Amino acid sequence: MSPAVQGSIVLVTTLIILLSGAPVAFALGALSITFLIIFQGFDSIFGAAETFYSGLHDFTLVSIPMFVMMGAAIGSSPAGKDLYEALDRWLYRVPGGLVISNIGACSIFAALTGSSPACCAAIGKMGIPEMRSRGYPEDVATGSICAGGTLGILIPPSITFILYGIATETSIGRLFLAGVFPGLLLTSLFILWTVFILWKRGFRAHAADFRYSWREKFASIPKIAPFLAVIVGVMYTLYGGIATPSEAAGVGAALCVLLAVAIYRMWSPDKWWVILRDTTRESVMILMIIGTAVLFGYMLTSLYLTQTLAQAIADMHVNRWVLMLLINLFLLVCGFFIPPAAIILMTAPILLPIITAAGFDPVWFGVIITINMEIGLIHPPVGLNIYIVNSIAPDVPVARIMYGTIPYVLCMMLAIVILCMFPDIATWLPDTLMGPVRH
Repeated sequence: MSPAVQGSIVLVTTLIILLSGAPVAFALGALSITFLIIFQGFDSIFGAAETFYSGLHDFTLVSIPMFVMMGAAIGSSPAGKDLYEALDRWLYRVPGGLVISNIGACSIFAALTGSSPACCAAIGKMGIPEMRSRGYPEDVATGSICAGGTLGILIPPSITFILYGIATETSIGRLFLAGVFPGLLLTSLFILWTVFILWKRGFRAHAADFRYSWREKFASIPKIAPFLAVIVGVMYTLYGGIATPSEAAGVGAALCVLLAVAIYRMWSPDKWWVILRDTTRESVMILMIIGTAVLFGYMLTSLYLTQTLAQAIADMHVNRWVLMLLINLFLLVCGFFIPPAAIILMTAPILLPIITAAGFDPVWFGVIITINMEIGLIHPPVGLNIYIVNSIAPDVPVARIMYGTIPYVLCMMLAIVILCMFPDIATWLPDTLMGPVRH
C-alpha cells in the first residue's frame, strides 16, 4: 500500500475519531498504536512506550503546570472582576467604553492566565450581565467576550507558544516576545470594530452627565496593581537572563498564589482545593496530549506519511505566498474541529520544514498558527469560547452569539494579512531584545 493511500486512511479515520468527541489524548494514542500494528505489524509497537516517555522528558514542560497554576489562582479569585471594574471607571466616557473595558481586561487577564477559556469565563461572568443590564446589543456583548478571550493564547505568557516551541524546537522566549505586538494589534482591531459598530447604531451606555470621580478611579487601582507587577516581574526575569522559562513560570505561580491569598483572603482549604484540582486536571490533560501527539508523529514518520506530504507540497512549485495561503486554510479548517494543543503538536513538526524551505521565519509562523487557533476558538462547530459564553448567558441563543463573533473572526483574518505584509510586527521585538537568529 502506497504512503498516499495510507495517509488518506489515517487522515479520514483521525478526523472521524476526533469529531466523535473522544478525548484527544486517548484518541491519538489509540490511533497511533492501531495504525502501527496494521501497517507494520506488532513488532513496531515495542518502541511506543519509550517514544511516549521521550515526548514528556523535557525540562521545558515544567513551565506548563506552573503557568496553569498561575491562571488557576487568578481565575479562582475576584481579580478578573476588579480588573474589569478598574478599566470601566477609566474608559466609561469612550463610545462603547464598557465593551472596550472588557476587551482591555481580557488582554491584561490573558497575560495572567495564558488560557483562553479561563480568560473568557473570568471576564465574561462579570462583563456580560453588566453590558446587558445597560442595554448593549446582545451580539456585541457576547461576541466581544468570545473574541477577547482568545487573546489568552496569543499574549504572553502563552501555553500555546510553549507547545509550539517544544514541537518545533523554537525559542520559547522569542515566541513570547513575538506575541506582544500582534496581541496589541488584535486588541486594537477588536476595539476599533466595537467603537465603529456601536457608533453606527447610535448606542450610548451612560447618561450624558454621568461621571466617575477621580477618587473612584484611583481607588480601583491598588487591588490590580500587584498582579500587573507580577507579569512585569515574570517577563523581566525571563528576558533579563535571570531565569529560564520554567523557573520564571514557577516564580510567577508562587507570586500569584501569594497575592490571591494576601489580597482576597483565600485561606480556606476548599478554595485551595479548587486551585490544585484545576491545575492538576488541565496540566495532566495537556501533558497527555503532548505525549500521545509525539507518538502520533512517530507513527506518521514511520509510515513515511510526513515525508510524502512535505515532498508533495514541495513538488507543487507554487509561489510561497500561495503556499502560505494553503497552509492557513488547512489550519483554519483544523481549528474548526480540533483543539489548539492537538493541532499544534500534530501539524507544527510537519509544517516547519516546509515553511522554512519557503523562507518564512519559524517565530513569525508561530504567531500565524496561534491566530488561526484563536479563530477556531470562536468559530463553529467546536468554538469552545462560544459555549462558555452561552453557559454564562443561557438565554441568548447560540446562533446569536455566533453571529456576534463573525466580525471578530474577520478582524483576526485581517491581522493575519497585516502580519504577512509586515512580518516585522512579530519579529522586531525578539530580534531587538535577543538579537537576530543566525541561520
